[in-house]
Amino acid sequence: MSSATLNTDALSQRLADSGLRSTPQREVVYDVLLKKRDHPTADEVFARVKNGLPTISLATVYNCLETLVQCNLVRAVNFERGPTRYCPNLLPHAHFHDEKTGKTHDIDLPADLLEKVNSVLPPGYNPSSVEIIFRGKATGEVASSG
Repeated sequence: MSSATLNTDALSQRLADSGLRSTPQREVVYDVLLKKRDHPTADEVFARVKNGLPTISLATVYNCLETLVQCNLVRAVNFERGPTRYCPNLLPHAHFHDEKTGKTHDIDLPADLLEKVNSVLPPGYNPSSVEIIFRGKATGEVASSG
């Protein structure tokens, strides 16, 4: 079975679990997010989707993205006043937002670090999610090698 079929099946199941149905628009938007995991904005997703679905509107892309977020298929990532970006990586991780290039990178977090972060919460608090965002600029070494 191809990964595209697996992705469509996972999407269809998650939507069905939420009382929704899969649509060609939702499938294409989800596929775009999975193919290039660069944390695109809705406008960037729209530009990519337009190639396969020339009649799709920006409003439909926004609606599809919101549905994918509500069904826990992607994460909405916000950097202060910038546009929302979308991340299909649902494993616990942080983000590094490069202030010079505007690019966002996933940063894997060791499980023991997440346990330490949770341990500083007041008694009786249990987080449903943790968001850690690093902001800065790549050093010359990293910038020239990546």
